[in-house]
Amino acid sequence: MPDPTDRLLILTLALAIEAAIAYPGALFRAIGHPVSWIGALIAIFDRTLNRSEFSFSQRRLTGIVTISSLVAVSLAAGVAIEALARAGGLAGFAVMLVAVATLIASGSLDRHVAAVPRALAAEGLAGGRRAVSMIVGRDPETLDEPAVCRAAIESLAENASDGVTAPAIWFLAGGLPGMVAYKAINTADSMIGHKSERHLAFGWAAARLDDLVNLPASRLTALLFIAAAAVVPGASATGALAAVRRDAGRHRSPNAGWPEAAMAGALGLRLAGPRSYGGVMVDDHWMGDGRTKASADDVRRALRLYRVAYCGAGAVVAALALLPLIARG
Repeated sequence: MPDPTDRLLILTLALAIEAAIAYPGALFRAIGHPVSWIGALIAIFDRTLNRSEFSFSQRRLTGIVTISSLVAVSLAAGVAIEALARAGGLAGFAVMLVAVATLIASGSLDRHVAAVPRALAAEGLAGGRRAVSMIVGRDPETLDEPAVCRAAIESLAENASDGVTAPAIWFLAGGLPGMVAYKAINTADSMIGHKSERHLAFGWAAARLDDLVNLPASRLTALLFIAAAAVVPGASATGALAAVRRDAGRHRSPNAGWPEAAMAGALGLRLAGPRSYGGVMVDDHWMGDGRTKASADDVRRALRLYRVAYCGAGAVVAALALLPLIARG
């Protein structure tokens, strides 16, 4: 496993690379993405072990077996890649860099969210619904334009934690094995961790483990948004802090409420609230106490806050990576 200084340097470069080029669409069409490979494995477990003839307790047990096996395979894959990288000199360093950049989604998230206001401007509500359906699981046809914009901002806030902060934390804490295992857990939660009849028991372990591994990232992401709001014109750090203190714990997720509340308070909006998934209404608590009528301009403001937050965080990581090099030189 790379030492902490090496991990800081690799993370700094990986963040810069992914922010600049994201994950190339042509590459995804050709070979998929590590997350899609993990998803394919989860689907096999789901088809094989989540059987309708099993009792509730049996399905919960097979779900525990599934997530345990998935974590074990992910850790082994991370260990193998790191061992290969250690033996490969400069080429090995490049392998690590590509692997880490592939598992962080800062640039990809930015591009997907930025597509929503562009689609609204070019194609109206139908275009906005289509663009936001790429990043949220709710029913797009139920969304008016303010709801489309709120959905994009909520996705930006939550996925900043799940897709950027958390993978970075787990890479720094556990190297590539920790990062790959985190992505496996998070992917499992998104696929089987919901409370549908099919997955209530089978996905229980995945959902609970995802709640645990995302706890530090959700709090840190909220702090990043609060800090960014202090320097972004038109944003409110005090509003962000007040919303987090008042609303974060009221979200149905123990983690999503933190970045969503911080984003809502910073921008003077209300996010989350009642919404529809697969025809089922979820009566969630509102995050923030501002406007519900979000606009395309609000999506752009949210992106500005996100970019400042993560450029600032990246600068801190880069400084920490460079300090030992400067001290030695």
